[in-house]
Amino acid sequence: MIVLFYLAIVAFFFVCVALAFLILIQESKSLGFGASFGGDAGASLFGTSTPQVLKKITAMLAIIFFAGCLVLSYWAQGISHQEVSQATFIEEVSLE
Repeated sequence: MIVLFYLAIVAFFFVCVALAFLILIQESKSLGFGASFGGDAGASLFGTSTPQVLKKITAMLAIIFFAGCLVLSYWAQGISHQEVSQATFIEEVSLE
C-alpha cells in the first residue's frame, strides 16, 4: 500500500512539472516566455489552433492536479492514522 502511495506521489510530481511547463509555454498578451519557444503559430505542432489546444490540456492537467491534491491528502491522512492505531502501547504496572 505504501509503494502505491509513493508511486502516486511520483506521478503527481510529473503532473506538476507538465502543468508548469504548459503554463510557461502559452502565449501571453505581451508574448512573454512563450515566445522564446519560437516560431510562427502556423508552423506549430497543432496548427493555428495551438493556443486553444494548450488551454484545454492545461485545464485538464489543472483538474488532475487539484484532484491529485485531494486524493493524496486524504490518503496520507489515512496512512498516518493507520500507523498510530498499530502502535504498541505499554501499560504502566504499579507494584504495591
